[in-house]
Amino acid sequence: MNDERIGRNYAEALLTLARKDGEQEEWGALIDAISVGMREDHTLRTFLESPKLSSARKIQILEKALGRRAPKLFLRFLETVIMKRRQMLIPEIASEYRMLIDESEDRVHVNVTVARELAEPERDALSRQLGRLFGKRVVPHISLNPAILGGVIVKVGDTVMDGSVRRRLAALRHRMLSTVTR
Repeated sequence: MNDERIGRNYAEALLTLARKDGEQEEWGALIDAISVGMREDHTLRTFLESPKLSSARKIQILEKALGRRAPKLFLRFLETVIMKRRQMLIPEIASEYRMLIDESEDRVHVNVTVARELAEPERDALSRQLGRLFGKRVVPHISLNPAILGGVIVKVGDTVMDGSVRRRLAALRHRMLSTVTR
């Protein structure tokens, strides 16, 4: 079984527990924080990877570090992950957990590139239009790139919709040049 599938299985179990506790978003924030810590903090990553420390000791240290910020049921989940020696899959579990939450709430994350900063009403209108287009609640992640001159570039997963002025000008140029060379 590949890491993605294993991560998905653990994420499904985590979501079931989080729903039982009524804390889906909070548990997502906790698993995300641990995942980010593993990516950014070499010490944490080395600690979790270390074969010299027993699983019981790792769990003990994590419980002490998380203290009262993490529910007991969440800590038991982490304990299971560590006991099964799957702690290096925590970033994958976090990613899959977020995807499961998004699916259950009919939400999609969209990367949007614009040429200039958008005012709040423009952002809201863009979110509504994209929501109608995708038939889901849209969470836009907006980035600026003045090189596109105007319009928007929308990316969802592997799909890119380029409505930039730059692309339109390039297409017009291509059509004009192909007409001239005939």
